[in-house]
Amino acid sequence: MTHFLSPEIRTRVEEWLSPPFDMETIRKVQHLINHDPKTLSDLFETTISFGTGGMRGLMGIGTSRINRFTVRTATQGLAYYILQQTSTDMPHVFIGYDYRHNSRQFAEDAARVLAANGIAAHITKKPCPTPYVSFGCRCLGCTAAVMITASHNSKEYNGYKVYWEDGAQVVPPHDMGIIEEVRKMKSQREVKLAPFTHPLIQTVEKKVEESYQNALTLLQNHPKENKNLGHILHIVYSSLHGVGITFIPEALKRWGFTNLSLVERQSVPDGSFPLVPSPNPEQSEALKMGSNQLEKEQGDLFIATDPDADRIGVVAYHQGRATLLNGNQIASLCVFYLCHTFNKLNKMPKKGAIITSIVTTDLVSIIASTFHLSCFRVLTGFKYIGEKIREWENGSFSFLFGAEESLGYLYGMHARDKDAISAACLVSEMALQQKMQGKTLVDLLHTIYRQFGLFHEKQLSISFGNSHTEAKHMEAMMADIRSHPPTAINGRDVTTLEDYQTGFKTWAFSEKKEKLTLPKSDILIFSLEDKSKLVIRPSGTEPKVKIYGMVRQCLNEGKEIDEGLKECDRYLDKLLKALIERLS
Repeated sequence: MTHFLSPEIRTRVEEWLSPPFDMETIRKVQHLINHDPKTLSDLFETTISFGTGGMRGLMGIGTSRINRFTVRTATQGLAYYILQQTSTDMPHVFIGYDYRHNSRQFAEDAARVLAANGIAAHITKKPCPTPYVSFGCRCLGCTAAVMITASHNSKEYNGYKVYWEDGAQVVPPHDMGIIEEVRKMKSQREVKLAPFTHPLIQTVEKKVEESYQNALTLLQNHPKENKNLGHILHIVYSSLHGVGITFIPEALKRWGFTNLSLVERQSVPDGSFPLVPSPNPEQSEALKMGSNQLEKEQGDLFIATDPDADRIGVVAYHQGRATLLNGNQIASLCVFYLCHTFNKLNKMPKKGAIITSIVTTDLVSIIASTFHLSCFRVLTGFKYIGEKIREWENGSFSFLFGAEESLGYLYGMHARDKDAISAACLVSEMALQQKMQGKTLVDLLHTIYRQFGLFHEKQLSISFGNSHTEAKHMEAMMADIRSHPPTAINGRDVTTLEDYQTGFKTWAFSEKKEKLTLPKSDILIFSLEDKSKLVIRPSGTEPKVKIYGMVRQCLNEGKEIDEGLKECDRYLDKLLKALIERLS
């Protein structure tokens, strides 16, 4: 019986005990009612939220999980919004999916709902990268796009990302409009559903993929050298069991990089990700197998992409060992290389601009300003980079590169979301240019440090559970530090506090206050007297609070870079430890 549940949860549970829910689902719910009420309450405690970019969560039955029915509900809300916004007789939606468990099924369900609402659905024939969906939306002139993925999350997760006609993830007003329509959905019986054989459901033609590859090939800065000498660059690649294996080898080949060896056992598509502890290239454990292969083969470069190929990890072979480059270092390398190369080739666009997030290294903006480029900072989430690019369609600025410290980059105008495929090609070209001089990417990074000083960053997280109670604990932690902010951290005075929830930047020891220009968000940035920074924000995709530390140090003449970085690292550890103790 369901008498032990609150009335709200009981209503949700009882709906799942009859059609349109299938008999297998009904039996599972009934079993939980009889034998596991605690789990039942957890599965139906909330309705999984459709957030500003879509939804992501654990898979399973119930209203608080990602499953066929919550995907159908989300798509029905999306369909209602599309029909309100479009004046065309036949709106179109591009649908892609990755190799995660149930992704194909969720994509088919989304297509069936759209078709039932009179909206044409272009579904990819096979699993594909997230940036390809952004490109496909633009290429086919679609009203919107949907990508079924949980990106770099573990195997238990899946998600539903929504894009608008420009190929960027939805932002205001479209995100809030879709959310409103989804929230109006009160019952699964409101969902319209067509058979998958409906004529409005079409498979995306191969020529779209060819167009995507052609767009990437045009991004080369040194096409002749890539073609003639690309084979001397030995690249090791791992898709971490994801979709990158279906696109990246071909993209690299077209750029001239034919000397490619795969981490074979991780190249097998598998939504269980059996040979990686976590399919996240930000974590060194995920790159261990490829790094070992790089050292064994004495290659030049190891590249890894996450399951939906929108994030890229890079390891360089330097002085006989595999050297991991973090997200900020990769961003700095790419920006420096592009600025230097565009200057050399007289390709630098007028009003050129870089876009980064507020948690990305300051080194990127300093490099940009040296080359007389503008650098714009946006909130975390690549959708804000896409939004900024759209603002510039009037010619106010020319987009050059977008970067987030979490290994997300966009090189090119073919897409409006982070693209590990174009980034892999760019990094390979950069590595080839270094190899032609007998150098590595680490050598280039050291050149940057000698010119601009040492910049070192690190991120830590405080994890919470997936329950509603744990979410409240996370909210309480943020509320406490916001209402009682520290005036000093590890003995260093806090000079300014940027609170993106209140929308103000305040100066310590004075009444000076300045209104922030970015949208409101649950983010705090503490700047210290020595130009160090500490950033706190809840993750938008996982139950954790992320803490970013950023320090900088002048590089005195004769000082070794490696020793300087170790000093920065030790100091950064002290700052992070002090802040975590304050939060605990």
